[in-house]
Amino acid sequence: MRLLSWICVLTAGVSFVLSMSAKPPAKSGHGARDPGHESRRLTVFLTGNELGALKPCGCSGGQLGGFDRRWAVLNSVPASKRMIVDTGRFVEGDSEQERIKFSIIIEAFSLLGYDVVNLTEKDIEMARNLGLLESISAAFNVISAGRAPDVNVPARFTKQLSLNNRLVIVNVASVDVQNGRTEALRELFTSPTAAKILPATVNVLVLNQRDTAVINSISKMGIVDCVVVPPESDEPVVIGDPNKGVLLGSPHGLVVSAGRYGKYVGRLQIKAGDAEDKLRLSFRAIPVTEGLDRESSLIGLYKDYQQWVKDDGLLEKHLRLPLPDALKYVGSESCKVCHAYEYKKWSSTGHAQAYSTLVKDGSQYDPECVVCHVIGMEYESGFVSEQIRGHLKDVGCENCHGPGSKHIEDPPKEKTSMPMSDCSDCHTPETSGDYAADEGGYLEKIMHWGEPNAAGNVK
Repeated sequence: MRLLSWICVLTAGVSFVLSMSAKPPAKSGHGARDPGHESRRLTVFLTGNELGALKPCGCSGGQLGGFDRRWAVLNSVPASKRMIVDTGRFVEGDSEQERIKFSIIIEAFSLLGYDVVNLTEKDIEMARNLGLLESISAAFNVISAGRAPDVNVPARFTKQLSLNNRLVIVNVASVDVQNGRTEALRELFTSPTAAKILPATVNVLVLNQRDTAVINSISKMGIVDCVVVPPESDEPVVIGDPNKGVLLGSPHGLVVSAGRYGKYVGRLQIKAGDAEDKLRLSFRAIPVTEGLDRESSLIGLYKDYQQWVKDDGLLEKHLRLPLPDALKYVGSESCKVCHAYEYKKWSSTGHAQAYSTLVKDGSQYDPECVVCHVIGMEYESGFVSEQIRGHLKDVGCENCHGPGSKHIEDPPKEKTSMPMSDCSDCHTPETSGDYAADEGGYLEKIMHWGEPNAAGNVK
């Protein structure tokens, strides 16, 4: 498999954009070129905080993100006029599934032609555990604040670009706020020999903490043109006044965040100013929308991930808790005997075909997806796989009403009880972006009681 062979090699609208040569992936779609970038601007694309989000779940329309779509955004600028930077934090946890995602993200960055990737402390720990720390630089350049004494990763990456036949040098560096390395910024960004021959320098600093006092102190030094801080929202933002471009070399540079989950790409543009020797910076977020062209090798990479998850049996390994009071799930068919009307109404809803949507997408072995498309996967008597308790696939009666074993044994006496799912447990902003604005409309789609106007009938 292509992914596994690559791993063997390893182990033996707002983004700061600088133009530089990058390795383009194999092209199946095409990103729209913007001829306006050609002469008077350079672009530094800035991403970060993937947190394991390889692509949107696809359970509703209008979702943002996905490495296969990101390709179109990055390739909207010619390779000679761009630089692609990631600020790090590949995954959120350290589970087996997160470790698989970590390796997938490394290859995605390589296919997308990233120039430099900042490794956070958590990224370094994960790479070390996977045996990738020494060979990860074979895929792309890396930088890190490097708190661990045994980690030999540079703190700065430098790229030379051309703007209007002038050389522009772009420095991207990473600093650990807690370690007090901000005091060494002058040394970090100074290159005595280059300073005499290069007419323009752009300094980008990635911070590992959002510390206002530190940011203010850095801004007053007049060394850094763009400070990138950890995000507080999914969308990249400018901290301060987003309407003002910043003149390079001014005492106050841009302060931005890179966003989360790959929903946007930050675009930092370096433009020629009115004066011949001056450059200006501007920043905006570019949404990674579902209408963008998708790239074939990155589509294939996600299929590799799905196969990896299946081969590792993550669905069967998923942690399952015991139900209280010896309760068990029995499946929606068991409810049909006494609740024929409700069962018939439920059968016509999307919930009754929830599992088939996973099969269509190839995600029926991914526990992160399956949990919201079946009954009771988080509990011992719940769904395991299509072969093991397959009668519990689809979103059925017991998702909302609780396990039915005791109720079936003595219907008049025993009522269903917890655990019961709430709609918002699965209809989150990540999976159903419009749910919060239309809860009534969603409820109407699944309404299955006999007399909806009678309050006593509403379950």
